[in-house]
Amino acid sequence: MAPKKQRQPTYVLGVGMTKFIKPRGKVDYTELGYEAGVKAMLDAHINYDDVEQGIACYCYGDSTCGQRVFYQFGMTKIPIVNVNNNCSTGSTGIAMARDLIGAGAADCILVVGFEKMAPGSLQSAWPDRESPVQPTYKMMAQTRGVSNGPGAAQMFGNAGREYMEKYGAKAEDFAEIARINHAHSVNNPYSQFQDVYTLEQVMASPKIHEPLTKLQCCPTSDGGAAAVLVSQAFLDARPHLKSQAVLIAGQCFATDGPSLYSKSSIDLMGRAMNVHAAQTAMAEAGVTPKDVAVCELHDCFSANEMLVIDALGLSEPGKAHELVRAGGITYGGQVVVNPSGGLISKGHPLGATGIAQCAELVWHLRGWANNRAVPKTKVALQHNLGLGGAVVVTVYRRADGKEAPVVDSETIGKLNGLGYNPAVEAKGFSAEQAKQVQSKTAFSGWALQETDKKVASRF
Repeated sequence: MAPKKQRQPTYVLGVGMTKFIKPRGKVDYTELGYEAGVKAMLDAHINYDDVEQGIACYCYGDSTCGQRVFYQFGMTKIPIVNVNNNCSTGSTGIAMARDLIGAGAADCILVVGFEKMAPGSLQSAWPDRESPVQPTYKMMAQTRGVSNGPGAAQMFGNAGREYMEKYGAKAEDFAEIARINHAHSVNNPYSQFQDVYTLEQVMASPKIHEPLTKLQCCPTSDGGAAAVLVSQAFLDARPHLKSQAVLIAGQCFATDGPSLYSKSSIDLMGRAMNVHAAQTAMAEAGVTPKDVAVCELHDCFSANEMLVIDALGLSEPGKAHELVRAGGITYGGQVVVNPSGGLISKGHPLGATGIAQCAELVWHLRGWANNRAVPKTKVALQHNLGLGGAVVVTVYRRADGKEAPVVDSETIGKLNGLGYNPAVEAKGFSAEQAKQVQSKTAFSGWALQETDKKVASRF
């Protein structure tokens, strides 16, 4: 493989997100994307005229939903790309923005992810054609058989079974992962669920597919998240913002290798691409797993968190369950995994998930996540997976290379233009603040006015 060309540094300057909610059709994607995007631009202290390209991330919706969301910020003729890459859609958008900025194609890109989902387990929107994961289902049927449970739960549950068979993990270890994520979510105001459960309650919840119970599975969700990515030149022109900028120090966007069909249930869930992406991203950043203080990873099921802890190198190979048993993935342990509550408790609106992970880690590195902060954080790691397949692993560091400070909420409220600490308060914004970030060419007709009213009415 040829060596990669030197790229220009890329920074996350602003982030924003909505509360993740049950998919009941009460909030439209236009509102979700609008709220997240306005918050991210307010946080970055820019307006839409500064944005040179837009990337819209979603899986369920018509082909130009991105334009519908972005036109609410302005109609400035910039290119807007619509991205669909299964559960890794949001992080794919961030990776695309980084590539564009790194190549000098833009200095400021707004990435907005949003999803309005149907209740229940994931279903194909196109039943009249073969599913892109059909070969994966066929391999599962040949090796482990098929039950009546949701397809994704079967695949990840089977991988968990193989991990138990190979390495000695027990059902309790997977339940403990879910217990920890639910406990973490209590401190996250954006989380869909904020309930605490005992290990016994997690294990006693309805069985979905051995070893998974209902409380070990992520829900479907509605939600939005956004990030403003900028170049070194853009940041240098705004030196007063450098303390809040977070460097994407390393990143790898990868797809499956041929071992996907090795007949291993673990390989079938993308182990090869997970390992490759993690090693590549950390090598670019010049860090090792031991440097990582906080990690947001793709825990669509507790079984996948177990597999990913292993694949990222956060544990010794085959010993992720030992790290879990030792309390190594929560506060006071080796690394805090999913302080947001993860997909299991925070929720999983597909297009927004990866960007929400980014927002969580940005808040930690700024020192804003005071109710769930990890002391002395210098390196944060993100993992976002999509079967079918794609994975994005990202390493973040502060722009100044220092440890995350502890900043009081009153100071944060003065700094960010929102008047509150977004890491610990899921609030909205005023009409005046919305106007502050909108271009003079924002669509001012009834559609935008209605969105303003709908968003304002929720707070």
